[in-house]
Order: sequence, then structure tokens, then C-alpha cells
Amino acid sequence: MIGIAAGWILILLVGGGIALDSVLASAITRNFDDGLEYVLTAMAASAEIGPEGEVFFNRPLADQRFLEPNSGLYWQISGIGHDHWRSRSLWDRALVVKPPHNDTEAHVYDSKEFPDQDLRVMERDVRLPGSDILWRFQVAASRETLDAQIGTLRRTMIRSFALLGLGLIILAALQTLYGLWPLRKVRLAIAAMRAGQAQRIDEALPNEVTPLVEELNALLEHNEKQAEEARRHAGNLAHALKTPLTVIMNAATAQSPDLSDTVIREATTMRRQVDHHLARARAVGRRGSAHSRAEVWPSLQAVERAVGRLYRHVRLDMTGPKTLAVHVERQDLDEMLGNLIENAAKYGGGSVFVTVGAEAGYVEFLIEDDGRGIPEEERARIFDRGVRLDTSKPGTGLGMAIVRDVAEIYEGTISLEESEDLGGLLVRLRLPAAV
Repeated sequence: MIGIAAGWILILLVGGGIALDSVLASAITRNFDDGLEYVLTAMAASAEIGPEGEVFFNRPLADQRFLEPNSGLYWQISGIGHDHWRSRSLWDRALVVKPPHNDTEAHVYDSKEFPDQDLRVMERDVRLPGSDILWRFQVAASRETLDAQIGTLRRTMIRSFALLGLGLIILAALQTLYGLWPLRKVRLAIAAMRAGQAQRIDEALPNEVTPLVEELNALLEHNEKQAEEARRHAGNLAHALKTPLTVIMNAATAQSPDLSDTVIREATTMRRQVDHHLARARAVGRRGSAHSRAEVWPSLQAVERAVGRLYRHVRLDMTGPKTLAVHVERQDLDEMLGNLIENAAKYGGGSVFVTVGAEAGYVEFLIEDDGRGIPEEERARIFDRGVRLDTSKPGTGLGMAIVRDVAEIYEGTISLEESEDLGGLLVRLRLPAAV
């Protein structure tokens, strides 16, 4: 940032300096030329033709330098067939007379005709009254004074612009360092958190940095929450596996005759617990993805095909917009819908109806069946791990618990109601909608 600022400052100052130098040098030169033109006009105004056709001044020119040899200010009048009439300051030299002009306007140019002096010459062709000759009036001045003024101007500008540029670069550097200084505080605060000396960035910072700090604190809180959930899942899984392992160890130590049955029974329990906690852990791990998005209708169609192959006698109807999407990973959405629709097909009377709709930032799934339903006093228990109200059909009792846990991880909800159309159970699943 400092380098870019310094580069632009230098470019602008150099460009502005060149433009300003051109303007001011032109103004000084024009002022110098105006002085020459004034003398040239005074010469033409006071010039007359004598009896023998020569030119003379009816009043002398006021500038004393015209009388001093090699003074740096000269005049000369030339005409065809006449000798040059020149100022005493020219002494034994004469100004070069170029070919006649096509007009009578004043012309100015630089000349190096004198080895020791660079001249600024202004000339004009004048036809005097009483004379048929076109007289060339010339006035010349040494460029020394003009070049000295321009040189003084340029030195002053270079020094001023250099000082201005240095000051602007220092100001830009200080502004950049001051503006980015809060980021040093953020870095030190992060280092303190890594060293265990702090949990959050609590220091007051400028408004421009506050959103960064807020997002960083939110990220830390999110990571802590995920870590805590992981620790809790690990503890729950360890606790859940401890009892079956103890039973198996006791049976094996006692050489129980039903050891195989005990191992199968307790291993089944352990598998249910492992499946439940693995599903929940996968959902927690994927929840932090900012790109979690799943199309609703393809997921419903995939579940419909899978359930249709398992329960060929069940009629499954679906309705709703086909463009809805949710902020859920596709695998988790398939698992939730698969559990709910499979339960409706398994425990229903042969008809399952799925309705999808959007409401207040959520996508709502209504899964209805024509089975016996669930009594209201039993609906809360169905979400407990391992609870099965109907033991006549195979299952682990973890499906509804997994659906509830995964939905809550994605900030969704699930509730059980009675279906008014089919008479069985109605499951209402609400998940955050995605644009």
C-alpha cells in the first residue's frame, strides 16, 4: 500500500510539475517577449525618413543599455540599398537579416548568431511614410536573464515538489501503518488465544475491523461447540458401549451356556448405538459447510425408488413444488426422509402421502400414512433411543431419534400429529430453506 501510494504520488507530482513548468515558463517567456515588442513598437513609432532616404529617430530610445557595447540589448533597422542602422550596443557586429516576411506582423525566434550570447530576437517589416522600401526593424536581447528566471523557477518547483512528495509519502505511510495497526492487535489476541491466555477477542477495535473480529469470535464459538459436541458424543458412545461390553465379559468369564445369544444380543445393541452416534457425528461435521445445499425433489425421488423396492404393496404419492432446496447435506436429507417414509410404509396400511411446501424461510415435509397412528401420550417417547412401540416388525428403534438429532443440528424441527386425511400418523419435518 505504501509503495503504490508513493508511486502514484510521484507520477502525479512529476506530471503536474511538467505541466506547471510548461505553463509558467511560457508565461515568463511571453512577458519577456512583450518587453521586446514594446521596444519594437516604440522604434516603429519614432522612425522617420530623412532627406536622403535614410531612417532616423525623432526621439531617442529610453533604455540606456542600447548605448553600452555588448550590453545584451540591441536594435537594428535594415533596408535594401541602405546600410544597417544599428544601436551602439552592437558595436562592430550586426544582426542577421533573414528573407522578407509575407506579412507585417511581429515575429520572434531564438538565435545563436553571437558566439558568446544566445539571443531572443523580435523583428517586424515596416513600410514608413515617404519611403517605398520595406524596412526590417529588429530588437534582440540576451536570453541570459530569461534563462535565469526559468532556471530559478524550475529549481524552486523541484525543491517544493520534492518536499511535497516526501511529505505525502510520509503521510501515506503513517496513515497506512495507523490504519493497519489494529490488525497487529488482532494477531496478538489470536496468539494469546492459542497460548490459552484468552478465549475471545474482547478488545475494542475500530469499526472497520469489528466485523472481522465478530466473525472470528463466531468461528471460535462454532468450533468450540463442535468440539464439545464431539466430546459429548464420544462420552455418550463410551457410556452406551460400556454396559453391553460388561455383560459380554461377565458371560464369557462365567462360561455361560447362552454366551452366543448374549453376544448377539449385546452386539446388536452396540451396533444400534454406534449407528446412531456416527450419523449424528457426520451431521455435526457437515453442518459447518457454508455450501450445504440439497435439492428436495431428487432426494424424494431417490427415497421413493428405494422404499418402492422394499415395500411393493405400498402406494406412495408425492406433491409440491419441484424447485425447493434446503440448507442440508444431501446424504443427511436422504437419511431423514428415508427413515420417515420407510416408517410410514412399514407401519402404515398401504398408503403414504408426502406433501412438500415452503413457509417462512423453511421447507416443510408432511409424511402421512393410513396406519393405526401413535397415541398422543406416546409420541414423545418415540424419539428416545431404542424405543419401539411396535416390536412385531424388525427395526433398531433409532430411526426417529436419528432424524430428530440431525434435524436439530441443522436448526430444523420435527413433530408428530394425527393425519386428518388418511387417519394415521402425520410427521411434520421443517428444515431451513436454501435460495
